[in-house]
Amino acid sequence: MGFVSLVLLCALTGLVFGDNKPKTCSDIRLFYSNKGFNLNGVPQTEISGEHLRVCAQGYTCCTSVMEENLLNLSRREFEMQVKESGRSLQAKLNGQFKSFDEYFLELLNRSEASLQSSFQSGFGSLFSQMSKVFQDLFSDLRRYFRGSNVNLEEALNEFWARLLDRLFKALNPQYSIGEEYLECVAKQSEKLKPFGETPRELKTKITRTVIAARTFVQGLVISGEAVRKVSQVSLSTECVRAVMKQTYCPHCSGVALAKPCSNYCRNVLKGCLANQADLDTEWRNLADAMLEVVDKLSRPYSVDSVVLSLPKRIAEAILYMQDNQDMFINKVFLECGTPAPSSNIQEQIKRGRNTAEEVSSTPGAQLERLLSDVSRMLRDMMQYWVHLPRKLCVDRESGPGESDRCWNGMSVGRYLPEVMGDGLASQINNPEVEIDITKPDMAVRKQIMQLKIMINRLKYAVNGNDVDFQDTSDDISGSGSGMCLDDQCSRGPRLMSPNTDKPKVYASPSENKKVVNGRSSQNLPCISLYLLSLVTVLLRR
Repeated sequence: MGFVSLVLLCALTGLVFGDNKPKTCSDIRLFYSNKGFNLNGVPQTEISGEHLRVCAQGYTCCTSVMEENLLNLSRREFEMQVKESGRSLQAKLNGQFKSFDEYFLELLNRSEASLQSSFQSGFGSLFSQMSKVFQDLFSDLRRYFRGSNVNLEEALNEFWARLLDRLFKALNPQYSIGEEYLECVAKQSEKLKPFGETPRELKTKITRTVIAARTFVQGLVISGEAVRKVSQVSLSTECVRAVMKQTYCPHCSGVALAKPCSNYCRNVLKGCLANQADLDTEWRNLADAMLEVVDKLSRPYSVDSVVLSLPKRIAEAILYMQDNQDMFINKVFLECGTPAPSSNIQEQIKRGRNTAEEVSSTPGAQLERLLSDVSRMLRDMMQYWVHLPRKLCVDRESGPGESDRCWNGMSVGRYLPEVMGDGLASQINNPEVEIDITKPDMAVRKQIMQLKIMINRLKYAVNGNDVDFQDTSDDISGSGSGMCLDDQCSRGPRLMSPNTDKPKVYASPSENKKVVNGRSSQNLPCISLYLLSLVTVLLRR
């Protein structure tokens, strides 16, 4: 009797579900076509999904070919999103670089033009004898700022030495002064200080200012390059599968309108961008170091006041020598001897006049605005790498009131796992992306090393020191200390732990089971039993 009841129940169940028509695939066909794919082989109605390798294996409108195409599309689209976000930050960094680069070069141009005009009117014929020396000084400053291999301190020393040569000869036209005699004059100048304290004071201000300016723009360039290179890091296979599962599996499962749960999206992207997030520490340190340099460029002697005051300070130095020329010349003659008279008698050079304008020590409005803009950008970008997953999730994830109606990776429902931390080491228990934390991306590690080198340069620049550090980023190998994070090196490398974690918690069956949508493979055994019983009865007859 029980067996007959079971047969009847199964028969009724089969008849009830047999009356339902299979769901149409019109929506996904339209969506798939809009993505640029051919509709050949795309089902008209749902089919059984045992063939699926990424999406849940319930009834579906996706074939194996469709899943593979959407998997590749997921990779392209996500990589493009990361690159586009990087390009946006790059554009800001490049914009600040261009603004400051143009501003500083314009300062040098204005300073040189001021020097030429003021010296022509204040020193007359003496200027023509020193014009080349001035041109070479500003040429060296430009070349150094632009990154050429110029020793700034030596260039400034050379400037004062050449200026002394020409000025000493101009002040003593009645003597024939050769190169050997000028070498003796140069040796005496070290203790006699013909230009007073101006060379020493100016060298301190100029070197601090120009070193800071050059290192600052280098920091902007290195930052932009780091963003560009890290944004191009290839995605792992596991990451692509996770992105596909989040983005396009809802379409295959017939819930295309369901957006990913917020925490689900963040776990996927934190896993995919774990290596990039490891830049966070050095990225913050770089921004802090650049802000220190910005502070130095604005006070106590702002960059514009130092550069624009060059003509006035050089004129002061020349006038100091003219005022003390008798004492200086007599001491030189005493040490070096009296040079031979010149047959070409020239007119004595008269004392010049300092017509260069005084420059205020406070930064101008343009510099204040420029430094304010760059400071704001540096503070905004500090958390770029750890905020990137959240930023990319904003347009994807469900709203705060949809926690029960969002896509959790398997079905529409609540997402239970907690959100992982930032960085590679924090992903060891990521429920969405399987990551070997002992194998960091070497392209990212190389950029971390580049940032460290740049940070050291910036710290030295704050104190007016120009130090070139050897770039050892290419020495990073696949083993040794270069592989571990800073907080792990002292403890040795972390190994990927065996799979002893608690089972993943979802609001729906696991990925290896078949998902049921109202009528599915759960009814098939019952129908088979009914047919088998019917055949048995007929055979007995």
